Amino acid sequence: MNQNEKLLHNMKELDKKQLPKWFNGELYDEGARVTNRFGGDSCYLNNVELSMYDFVIGASTVYEMQGFNANPKILKDLRKGLDWFRKTNPEAYMILLD
Repeated sequence: MNQNEKLLHNMKELDKKQLPKWFNGELYDEGARVTNRFGGDSCYLNNVELSMYDFVIGASTVYEMQGFNANPKILKDLRKGLDWFRKTNPEAYMILLD
């Protein structure tokens, strides 16, 4: 492993530590600008925040599709993801998820 690969590996490990242990979504390499699907406001999310945002949106979609038949773990993970986002980046939470 060359020095650049080591650096990227170490950065990825630091990013993983910012996410809770229960998180089982994909950790993205880069962040992006995200637009609220209802209001149109947008904000930039770093790679860790974007990973959690997509996890929350995915869990929300699955829960909405399955309704009362949904696995209770999906709702629990959705709530944990929203709580994580509310604490980690309250401004982005208010723009994108509230």
